[in-house]
Amino acid sequence: MKKLGFGMMRLPQTDPNDPTAIDIPQVCRMVDAFLENGFTYFDTAWMYHNFKSECAVKETLVDRHPRDSFTLADKLHAGFIKTKDDRDRIFNTQREKTGVEYFDYYLLHDMGAHHYEIYNELDCFTWLRSLKEKGLAKHIGFSFHDNAELLDKILTAQPGLDFVQLQLNYLDWDSEGVQSRKCYEVAVKHGMQVIVMEPVKGGTLANVPQQVTKLFQEYAPDASVPSWAIRFAASLEHVMVVLSGMSSMEQLLDNIGYMKHFVPLNEEEYTRIRQAVDIINSSIAIPCTGCSYCTDGCPMKIAIPKYFSLYNAELQEVETKGWTPQGEYYDNLTKLFGRAGDCIACGQCEGVCPQHLPIIEHLKTVSAKFDAQSNL
Repeated sequence: MKKLGFGMMRLPQTDPNDPTAIDIPQVCRMVDAFLENGFTYFDTAWMYHNFKSECAVKETLVDRHPRDSFTLADKLHAGFIKTKDDRDRIFNTQREKTGVEYFDYYLLHDMGAHHYEIYNELDCFTWLRSLKEKGLAKHIGFSFHDNAELLDKILTAQPGLDFVQLQLNYLDWDSEGVQSRKCYEVAVKHGMQVIVMEPVKGGTLANVPQQVTKLFQEYAPDASVPSWAIRFAASLEHVMVVLSGMSSMEQLLDNIGYMKHFVPLNEEEYTRIRQAVDIINSSIAIPCTGCSYCTDGCPMKIAIPKYFSLYNAELQEVETKGWTPQGEYYDNLTKLFGRAGDCIACGQCEGVCPQHLPIIEHLKTVSAKFDAQSNL
């Protein structure tokens, strides 16, 4: 299998503010190009695109291509199951929505301390192994957002798994919060294949400071900035596939260009990446990946990831530039969503954030930056 996977969580949209408005014709073209270049791995989940990603998979992939020409991954999320019956209900609905009889890869989604308790309480690991025994899931595992110690505990307690999906990128590699390196090493110790999510950290590593762009272009003028991040993840020996949430044909063709005949990073490239990490860490205020788990249950309908992205972009502007567009973007968004300052500190967002960000405090910071200058 080629090491690039098509993540179906950031598909192109006809309306950027409506995640269900998937641009199906464009996705069809992207899927076709992906397969034509020898790539086969597609990844979706129950809640992606406000529960419409799986339907898009059926329409753009399953209904249009032979089943043996692709591999498909799907996931069960602890936040949507209350009983054991819910496991089968959601799984069977997923098969119906995607149009497949079986999944090549099936995951328990967003594993962490709290969700691990739910998965244990509802005996989900036994259930997952039964799916494999029945041929309904060819390979089984889980995606993980927590510390390496817990990962070691889970993999020790739960035999019979095939892989683990980790957030792994060069910015989080030595992060004590995300612990990419430590989690990768634990997975390798347990003989797990690794699937990588967030290799570009929700676009953060595609929009790096100009100093980093220059650092990369000096060495490889024709290589895109995101290619450095995806190649970093793919260069790891035990990584099976690197997922990229591609939002345009341009992104897809760029990824295909350097991953079709993949070449691992060399020592000079690793050196430049280490230098890039130092630069980026000094400029990113809020390390949000834009997964949007926080927005679904927000009672004030605050566009949290969008606001965090605008805030980070604002801080990365050249000081001498004068007017910057972020305040205007923010003001436009508040016509559709709640303001950052509307947060009631209910904590729902922090409870589901895979990055464990102090979202409430960050919203106060964003509000102080934008609400005062926007058109109230």
